[in-house]
Amino acid sequence: MSKIIDEFKAFAIKGNMIDMAVGIIIGSAFGKIVSSFVSDVIMPPLGVLIGGVDFTNLKVVIKKAVDDAPAVTLNYGSFIQVCVDFLIIAWVIFIFVKGLNSIKRKEEAAAAPSAPPAPSKEELLLTEIRDLLKKQTEK
Repeated sequence: MSKIIDEFKAFAIKGNMIDMAVGIIIGSAFGKIVSSFVSDVIMPPLGVLIGGVDFTNLKVVIKKAVDDAPAVTLNYGSFIQVCVDFLIIAWVIFIFVKGLNSIKRKEEAAAAPSAPPAPSKEELLLTEIRDLLKKQTEK
């Protein structure tokens, strides 16, 4: 039992596990921000453009309410809203990752050692002379 607890401690304390937990928490908060942006900023003008339709209220009544039993509805508007949220979140993350990759490529290009400059005409001539002298001394 002690071995299992030690293994769990090693797993839970690793930096990757903590980084992942922080990422999940930040991702959750980011999702709420984007959902608010979509529902409070994007959807109202979009609703006006398409005739004042509020997606979340779109539904098909399958069975009407009877006495105390609520109506059975197919809430396709909520599904449309979730799809729009997903597309916007995916787009924002794509742009964010694309920007990070661009910055990373620039840093890698700046950090990469540049190729040595090509030898000048004088260096090439001196190399040729050296090689000729070497051949003469070998004979």
